[in-house]
Amino acid sequence: MPDDIVIAPSTLRDFVAEALRSRGVPTSDAESVSALMVEADVFGYGTHGVFRLRQYLARLEGGGCNPAPEVTVAHETVATALVDGDNGLGHLAMATARDLAIEKAREAGIGWVGVRRGNHAGPLALYVRPQAENGLLGMAAAVGSANHVPPYGGTDLLLGTNPIAFSAPSTGPDPFVFDMATTVAAMGKIKTLLQQGEPMPEGWMVGRDGKPLTDPAQKSEGFLLPIGGPKGFGLSVAIGLLAGVLNGAAFGSDVVDFTSDTTSPTNTGQFVVAIDPDAFGIGEDFGETASRVFNEMRASSPLPGHEMVRLPGDGKTVAAQARRNEGLKLNPALRRDLNELAMNCGLTKPFPDAAAV
Repeated sequence: MPDDIVIAPSTLRDFVAEALRSRGVPTSDAESVSALMVEADVFGYGTHGVFRLRQYLARLEGGGCNPAPEVTVAHETVATALVDGDNGLGHLAMATARDLAIEKAREAGIGWVGVRRGNHAGPLALYVRPQAENGLLGMAAAVGSANHVPPYGGTDLLLGTNPIAFSAPSTGPDPFVFDMATTVAAMGKIKTLLQQGEPMPEGWMVGRDGKPLTDPAQKSEGFLLPIGGPKGFGLSVAIGLLAGVLNGAAFGSDVVDFTSDTTSPTNTGQFVVAIDPDAFGIGEDFGETASRVFNEMRASSPLPGHEMVRLPGDGKTVAAQARRNEGLKLNPALRRDLNELAMNCGLTKPFPDAAAV
C-alpha cells in the first residue's frame, strides 16, 4: 500500500466502532470509544489512538475487559467524586470523570474526580483539552497499564510510565496542553518502533546490565528510564499515590500488564481535575495573561541550532482541522494491522490491498 493513502476520520471511527461491537461492546459505548480513539490520531497522538485497537480487542476477547460496563459514581462530595469503571474500556470511565470534573468546577470552583476499575484510555490530552477550551484549567494522571520501570537504583519492575497532563486556556488559537509520560519515552512509542521495524534511540531503555538497549523487540528484557533520574521516579510515585492508592486502584506489584495478560481485570487508576479561574477572582483575565506570557516565551531568541520557541499544544488546532478535512495518513505497518484486525472481526478491510492500488 502506498504511503500516501489517507482515510477519513469518520470512516475510521465507523470501522473501530464495528470492531468493538464485534467483541460485544454496545453500540453507544463503541461509538463513544471509537470517537475518542480517532480523536487521539486527529490531534497527533498516534501511539495512543487506533494503534491500540489490537490490545483492546484482545482484552475484550480474553475476558480481561468488560464489554458492557455500568460506569457509576461510587462516592461523591461537592467538589470530588470517585468513578467506578466496572472494568470496561477505559475511555468510558475517563470521559465520565472529565465531564463530572468540569461540572463540579462550574459549581464549586474545582472538580477532582478519581477513577478505579478502569482500563487504558488513550492519551490524557483527551481529558484535559476540553477544560481549556471551556475556559478552565485541567489536569489528569494515570497509573501506567504495565510496569516497565524499577524504583530508582533498583531492579524490580514496580512502576509504569505513569503519565500526567495539564491544560490551560489562552486567547490564542491553541490552548496550553502538556501531556507526558514520567519516563524518557512512552511505551507506546517503543511499540510503534517495533511495529515499524525501527530501533530505539539510546537513553530510552537500559538492559539489566545497565547498558543502553536499542532493540524494541527486547523491551521486556530491560527497563524504561525515568525522566530526570530520581526526580522522575519521585513524580511517578506521587502519581501512583493520587491515581492509584487514593482511588483504591492498582499500584506497584498489583498492576496487571494489560498487553501480556488479556484475562485479568487491571483495576487501572486515573484522575481528572478541572479548575475554574473564577474561583480565584481572575476569570477571563487568566487566558489573556497566559497568552501574553506565552507570546513573550515564543519571542525569545532561539539558541543556535534551535527552532523558534514553541509552547506545548502550539499548532495542534490547525493540524487537527487539516486532518479532519484531508483525512488521516496512518503508517503502512498500522494499516496492515488494521486490515488484519478487520479480517479477524469479519469486517471489510479499511484499507485497499497493495495489489488493488
